[in-house]
Amino acid sequence: MNLAIDWNVSSEIIPGWRTPNLYGLLFISGMVIGYFVVRKMFRKENISNEILDKLVIYMVVPTIVGARLGHILFYGPYYDKIENGITVERGYFSHPGDIIKIWEGGLASHGAAIAILLSLWIFSKYVVKKPFLWILDRISAPIAIGGTFIRLGNLVNHEMVGDQTAVPWAFRFHNYYNETTKVFDATPRHPAQLYEAICYFFSFLFLLYLYWKKEKWQQPGYLFGCFLICIFGARFVIEFIKVGQTARDFVLPINTGQMLSIPFVLAGMYLIWNASRTKTTLYEK
Repeated sequence: MNLAIDWNVSSEIIPGWRTPNLYGLLFISGMVIGYFVVRKMFRKENISNEILDKLVIYMVVPTIVGARLGHILFYGPYYDKIENGITVERGYFSHPGDIIKIWEGGLASHGAAIAILLSLWIFSKYVVKKPFLWILDRISAPIAIGGTFIRLGNLVNHEMVGDQTAVPWAFRFHNYYNETTKVFDATPRHPAQLYEAICYFFSFLFLLYLYWKKEKWQQPGYLFGCFLICIFGARFVIEFIKVGQTARDFVLPINTGQMLSIPFVLAGMYLIWNASRTKTTLYEK
């Protein structure tokens, strides 16, 4: 008999109500924890609360908008929706009201990363008026813990599941809707979301260690480089045991998530190399 964990958890907090739900609660929880992490860093460096309050806006809005639009653009504008027990294919552009329903899932970390980078470039240049790498180094750990909670949200939503497996810690996702077979599929699978959540959490701890104990914040780009390698490196590896999200994922050697992760990992390697060869910090010049 194949051992597996029966995963019957529902995202609903109030039975019959789609919102509020656990996915949204976890999403917000990650942001709140990230806020307190940044606040402690800013206090250490005597950065005002006014700057912190502005940073929240520059972080939260791009995260949500970028992640949602990234999902639609990178993984396709079409999706299956169950209406009155019948599965129908819908498009976000023909039903734009569904785009804002982030509580139903469908957020792409690569889309969020691109939007956050653009937003923080504006923030660093016109608000805090410090080098771009200054703010990137300080938001690395907060984003890692935010990603941890988002992946836990994917777990309670029964989405982004792993491939079929016989390992004893496999999960039977009873609410996982298989886009290929068009049925709910409780076949034992890797809990890929949980794997990612664990990797992101340890990345968070590692980045805090580098900031507080090793004071790597004094080497511009070092912390952000480590963040890129840890987060997107983990994503690249775990994608090998994850169900593809687009048609091309089933025909190419590597899938969409992996292709999007490679540039981030390479950028991280460059940032660490560049920071390590710099004896004086950018902030002292």
